[in-house]
Amino acid sequence: MTTTPWIVYILQCADGTLYTGITTDLDARLIKHTNGTGAKYTRGRAPFKVIFTESHPSKSAASTREAAIKRLSKQEKLKLTHKRPKEHPTNPLTTRLSPTRKRTLLQP
Repeated sequence: MTTTPWIVYILQCADGTLYTGITTDLDARLIKHTNGTGAKYTRGRAPFKVIFTESHPSKSAASTREAAIKRLSKQEKLKLTHKRPKEHPTNPLTTRLSPTRKRTLLQP
């Protein structure tokens, strides 16, 4: 039995603010954020750029990590994103999105 990994992600919004969330389907979640049906915070702040992703084996682990990241300052979050390249080979974002969808959803 395979379990779907939970993904912690950080978006950089068009206004420069950062949003942290979790999901099991990053593609679908990005579409919701872009359409304005995702988190209330992200409405009207598109376009978004995914600057960080991290996989976790359970919702509990992802939620714990999300809460820890949300407690960080903006500068600490940005440092965190520089420690791990976004285009890391195990990054679910880069392995699951088609090149067209990447251009459409992820370009600032």
